[in-house]
Amino acid sequence: MSSLSNANILLVDDDQRNLVALQGMLQDVGRNLVLANSGEQALRCVLKDDFAVILMDARMPGVDGFETAKLIRDRPRSRHTPIIFLTGAYEDLPSMFRGYEVGAVDYIIKPLVPEVLKSKIAVFIELYEKNAVLTREIAERRLIEEQLRESKENLRALAARLRSVVEEERTRISREIHDELGQALTGLKMDLTWLTSRLPKDQKVLRGKTKSIFELIDGTIQSVRRIASGLRPEVLDEVGLSAAIGWQARDFQKRTGIRCKVTLPSDSAKLDRDRSTAAFRIFQELLTNVVRHANATAVEVVLTVNQGELLLEVRDNGKGIPDGKFDSPKSLGLLGMRERASLLGGKVDIAKTPGKGTKASVLIPLHPD
Repeated sequence: MSSLSNANILLVDDDQRNLVALQGMLQDVGRNLVLANSGEQALRCVLKDDFAVILMDARMPGVDGFETAKLIRDRPRSRHTPIIFLTGAYEDLPSMFRGYEVGAVDYIIKPLVPEVLKSKIAVFIELYEKNAVLTREIAERRLIEEQLRESKENLRALAARLRSVVEEERTRISREIHDELGQALTGLKMDLTWLTSRLPKDQKVLRGKTKSIFELIDGTIQSVRRIASGLRPEVLDEVGLSAAIGWQARDFQKRTGIRCKVTLPSDSAKLDRDRSTAAFRIFQELLTNVVRHANATAVEVVLTVNQGELLLEVRDNGKGIPDGKFDSPKSLGLLGMRERASLLGGKVDIAKTPGKGTKASVLIPLHPD
C-alpha cells in the first residue's frame, strides 16, 4: 500500500493534450500523478502501484475505458479502486450505464471544471487515506493478537512442562522416601526386635523403653507412607486411576469425617500417565475445595469411562461456591483445574445448585485428537 503522503492518482487519456491539461489542474493537490495514454498502459500501472482514484477517458482506441475498467475490477488488489470516467457531453445514456456496470463511481462531463474535479478527487483521497490508516491498524492489531496467541501458547507449554517436572520430582521423592526411609525404619525395627529378644526378663524398664521405641518406629513408618502417598500415590501407578480415586476418597473420609460415596467402573480403560495424573490431581483439588469452602457433610463421586471419554463427577451437599468465584482470576484452584484439563483437550464445569451444594464435572478425552 502506498504511503499516505504519496497517494497515487492515475490519469488515463489517449490525447496527450488532455493529460497535460489534467496534470496542470491537479498539480497542487499534493499527490503523485501517474500518466497513461492507453488502456494497456493503465493496466500496467495498476499492476505496479495502488491508486487512490483513477481518472479515465471512456473512449480510447484499442482497449477502451470500459474494458480497462472491467479488467481493473477483475483484479483483487484493485477491485475497490474508484474509477471516474471523463466523457464528452455527447455521451449517450446507455454508454453511461455501461460505465457504471463495469465499476465506475462517477462521470465528469468535459470540459472539466477544476474546482468540481478537485472536490470529487479530494473525497476519494480522504477515503483512501482513512482506509490506509484502518488497514495499518488492523495489521498492527493482528500482529498483537498473533503475539498474544503465541505468548499464551508458550505460557501454556511452560505450565505443562512445569507440572510435568513437578510431578516427576514428586514421584522421585516419594519413591526415595518410601524405599530408603521405609527400608531403614524396617531394618531398625528388626534390629530392635533382635535386641529386645535378648534382654533379661527382669529388665522391665528397658523392655518398656523398647516398647515405646517400637511404637515410635511404627508411627514413623506410617508417617513415611502417608508423606510418600501424598507426594505420589503408589496405587495410581501400580493399579490405576479408579483404585487411586477410591483410596483418596477413603482417606478423605477418614481425615475429615465427611461421608464419601464412590461409584467406580468395574473395568476402566487403561489411561496414560498424563491423563491419570491430571484427573487425580483435579480430584484432589475438588476435595480440598469441599473441605475449605463447602461446609458439606457428604460427597458423592462418580467415575465413568466410555465412548473415548473419562467423566469424573463430584457433588457435595454444602453451601456452594459464591457467585463470581467461578471465573474470578483470584480462584487459582479453579483456574489450575481448568488448565490441567484444557491441556489434554478436556474441560471442567462447576455448577452451583441452590440448596443442594456444588457439582463439578471433569471431562477428559482418552485419546488425543
